Amino acid sequence: MTPKVELHLHIEGAAPPAFVRGLAAEKGADLSGIFDERGAYRFDGFLDFLRVYEAATSVLRTPRDYARLTTAVLDQCGESGVIYAELFLSPDFCGGRDLSAWREYLAALREAAEAHEVEMRGIVTCVRHFGPDAAKETALCAAETAGDFVTGFGMGGDEGRGTKRDFAWAFDCAREAGLRLTCHAGEWGGPQSVRDALALGVERIGHGVRAIEDRALVDDLAERGIVLEVCPGSNVALGVCRDWRAHPIEKLRERGVPVTISTDDPPFFHTTMENEHARLAEVFGWDEGEFAEIHRTAARAAFCDEATRKRLLKALE
Repeated sequence: MTPKVELHLHIEGAAPPAFVRGLAAEKGADLSGIFDERGAYRFDGFLDFLRVYEAATSVLRTPRDYARLTTAVLDQCGESGVIYAELFLSPDFCGGRDLSAWREYLAALREAAEAHEVEMRGIVTCVRHFGPDAAKETALCAAETAGDFVTGFGMGGDEGRGTKRDFAWAFDCAREAGLRLTCHAGEWGGPQSVRDALALGVERIGHGVRAIEDRALVDDLAERGIVLEVCPGSNVALGVCRDWRAHPIEKLRERGVPVTISTDDPPFFHTTMENEHARLAEVFGWDEGEFAEIHRTAARAAFCDEATRKRLLKALE
């Protein structure tokens, strides 16, 4: 099995449905409305996906819940050959952006991660549709806990809410704390959202696939070496792309943009890293050499220390 590096994975979004149903039963919560008859997550479009996501997250209430979730998610990663994963973590869900509570959640997450064979780093992520004031509080949580485990800062959520100016303070705060920056863009917001993310000083873009609509932007991404955290299965499942053949990942690669492969919220989109590989190989004819190079790109773009990067690149040889 090809060793893999995954850079775009939401910890709550990676929660197996059975895990969430089990927690709901323990806590006496009724989440039956978010599952279909097969027990999988059920949603209709992106905004409904956000609703179901937040409903599933509602049963994650304690540091111990997140420790158990970390183990479950890294188990899934390992089953697909992932040797290193960066997970998006949000103080919004882990302690309500209270720094003291966030430290407790983070300690539990880290303990679970360090006990696992899959190596993990955390990217603290503000939620765009929660607003700029909440983003500032999240950035302060990130800045106060920056180090060898929390290594990055980013933003997810509804790309249609707010402007880059609204979130500049949060990104500046994280940068000054030594955190490396990424941001969801170019999924629903189009090429301009990618430009707005670049203006925040990011070195990676989450998704970014709609940059393909603007040739000058694609050339700029290639020239600057901005890495795209591409999640093809997610893009197809949510309707960003019509189908796998219409996905622009191959065109972006051909034009020199560094791309990586991730699963985003895998159980929501009925995918795994192995499935992503299989579909990309089927549709674009990629072979093991091409996948290995993509994962080397991911290792070079990872928000980790140089010793870890060298270890990953050696494992990927």
